[in-house]
Amino acid sequence: MSQLTILQFPDPRLRTVARPLDAVDDEIRQLADDMLETMYAARGIGLAATQVDHHVRMLVMDVSDSRDEPQVLINPEIVDRSGSQICEEGCLSVPGEYAEVERAEAIRVRALDRDGQPYELEADGLMAVCIQHEIDHLDGKVFIDYLKPMKRRMIERRMKKQLRQAKREPASQAL
Repeated sequence: MSQLTILQFPDPRLRTVARPLDAVDDEIRQLADDMLETMYAARGIGLAATQVDHHVRMLVMDVSDSRDEPQVLINPEIVDRSGSQICEEGCLSVPGEYAEVERAEAIRVRALDRDGQPYELEADGLMAVCIQHEIDHLDGKVFIDYLKPMKRRMIERRMKKQLRQAKREPASQAL
């Protein structure tokens, strides 16, 4: 396994709509493993393939307290939703930024597992938020798209400033 680079907003590749996978093979399973390693290393609870510059409809997540219940959803599709909840969200592609976003409280998702077998999953609370957030990434959306224009512009400016500063800082040299 290896860690992948997480794209940072405002990278335009985050706006790419992911394509469905026709088959689940060893290459896709390896990508899922690498995404899980990347997500755990970044201390996230979910990661969409789009965020690591692979534009296929796959996400990984682990919302367990013990961080030992990894899940892989390939070609996820929300087939039912109910209720409403407001939850403070953050994003590995928009580090350090958090905002309240309204999402469905409960969802039912149809997907393929890491072996290509179809299944359905009912989720509520944090798991429902996580799945909706990651599917948004697969559709080329970022959580700040749900914010009021002024708040969104403030976050966009801060992220662009961080990007400019990172480009100006000299790279450290290994001895």
